[in-house]
Formats: sequence, structure tokens, C-alpha cells
Amino acid sequence: MKLDNLDATTRKHMLAEFESDSKNNAVFISARLTEYGKEQYPSLLKSALEKGDILSFADALKNLFNKTELRKNKPVKVPSNVNFVLSEGEFNRYYIRGLCVRAIEQKIGELEIYRAKAVLEERAASHQRIGKMVDPKKLLDDLRRNIGIETALGIPGGPNSGISVRIPEQKTTTQK
Repeated sequence: MKLDNLDATTRKHMLAEFESDSKNNAVFISARLTEYGKEQYPSLLKSALEKGDILSFADALKNLFNKTELRKNKPVKVPSNVNFVLSEGEFNRYYIRGLCVRAIEQKIGELEIYRAKAVLEERAASHQRIGKMVDPKKLLDDLRRNIGIETALGIPGGPNSGISVRIPEQKTTTQK
């Protein structure tokens, strides 16, 4: 994923959001993680938010998942890319939350929804959101309320959607 505004300022806010979740026992912990994985997950997430990225986080998670899970009382194989799906989804959520806080602090009234990752099959709902603007206060509140589940605003757009937000480019006008 290409997160356009991932820099030291946004990371500072991402970490503050993580610390708040940690303090309130609100960090999403996937049921697919092994017990050891559940213990290690918060520190691995914090490290990724501090200085890593989606790929380094996925790599750190790769051996921390159960091989199977129960669905409809039957054991089924956990997908082999589960580490990438979780790392991308959760890193992007903290990125979006951090960017929302940054936008509010810098009095940026809207964030732009964009496709941060190319996908093979675009979801129609995700495609329709691209280029639209969203209020950072509403988006932040939505993400804080909906930890680990789909959000009311549909941002991000679910696993593998490739949807994120960015600070819109300033349109400059030239005078003649």
C-alpha cells in the first residue's frame, strides 16, 4: 500500500491512537492468532507503527497464526496470506486514525479517499468512494467506535480493498 501521508507527524498520531487503545484494552486481537501470537501482537504492532510498514509487520506476524479455525463447527484452514491481510488492515486503520487527528489538529476540513493499493477485483462500493471527501472528525469517531469490524462509513473498505485516505493536494491558482 502506498500511504501518501505516512511521515513522522502522522506516525506520532498513529502511536497516540495505539497507546489510547492499549490503555483501554481496545487493541483488536485476531482470533486467528495463536496464544503466543496474541501475547506478542501488541508489541509487534507498536513497533510497526513506530518505524515499520505493512510488509515488516506482516513478516513479524507470519508464524503467529493457528493453522485452522472453526467455521460452522468445522475446522477449516486459515488462509496462507492471513498475516498480510491483518497487517495491512490494522496498519491502515491506525494510519487513517493518525491522519484524521493530524487533519483536525492542522484544521484540514476534509480528507480524500483514494486507492492506496492496486487490486485485481475492485468492489463497486469501494470504487464509488474514490475521490470523495470525508470529514476527519466523523471518520476518526467511526474508526474508534468500530475496532476490528466494518465501519459505518466503509473506510477502509474491508480486507484487501486498498482504500485509504490522504490530505488533498492544494489547488494553486496563478494570476496573470
